[in-house]
Amino acid sequence: MTPLMIASLFIPLAGTTLGSAMVFFLKNKINEKVQKILLGFASGVMMAAAIWSLLQPAIESYDKSDFKMWLIPAIGFLAGVGFLFILDIITPHIHIDKQEDGINAHKLSNTFKMFLAVTIHNLPEGLAFGVAIAGAINKSISEPAMLALAIGIAIQNFPEGAIVSMPLKEEGFSKPKAFLYGFLSGIVEPIAALLAIAMTAFIAAILPFTLAFAAGAMIFVVVEELIPEANEGKHSNLATIGLVIGFVLMMVLDIALS
Repeated sequence: MTPLMIASLFIPLAGTTLGSAMVFFLKNKINEKVQKILLGFASGVMMAAAIWSLLQPAIESYDKSDFKMWLIPAIGFLAGVGFLFILDIITPHIHIDKQEDGINAHKLSNTFKMFLAVTIHNLPEGLAFGVAIAGAINKSISEPAMLALAIGIAIQNFPEGAIVSMPLKEEGFSKPKAFLYGFLSGIVEPIAALLAIAMTAFIAAILPFTLAFAAGAMIFVVVEELIPEANEGKHSNLATIGLVIGFVLMMVLDIALS
């Protein structure tokens, strides 16, 4: 692994950590306009990454005359969507309630359920990013594209860290303890990424499938969570602008630097 690959492992966690740290600076809310732009930008980056950094390399792994050129990526993509769909059904959800006094998590049966929901949500993202690093190790995707994907995930993780830490503070947790819970909800991402990287030898044999699987997981997260959340309430036009900018930036980085 190159130094850039090692450093990129912790970029998604940095997004969660910074979001969790908002408990030290904000009373009860994240600026809604800022959140809209961040969610839109992250959506655009992850959509473009799913296409150019994951699906395209999966397709180009085969000759044009080989029917597996479309079959394996299609199966992998559907498997990634299906995996996240099942996970979405069987795990507790975190929904964001946009009220006049700020952005708060709906009241749940207990704080552990909220922490568990975000933590489990981060697990497949970590695996998907680990697959992207494995692809970079095998020269299937470029390191700049891998880095841009890490930044996109980090941007998405920023509000998620705050979603964990801010309500915990309101429920009586100390600021350091609320921050710790937010940080721990994101620690699973580099761990899951390392697990995927450790399986590089195995992943290399089925890399087209795993790249498409990661793309399906990414698209599911964008369509199921990021875009609906970004377009809810006021200022949805800011989310659209952020999505376009993120998509174009990721597309240019991947094409120009691959």
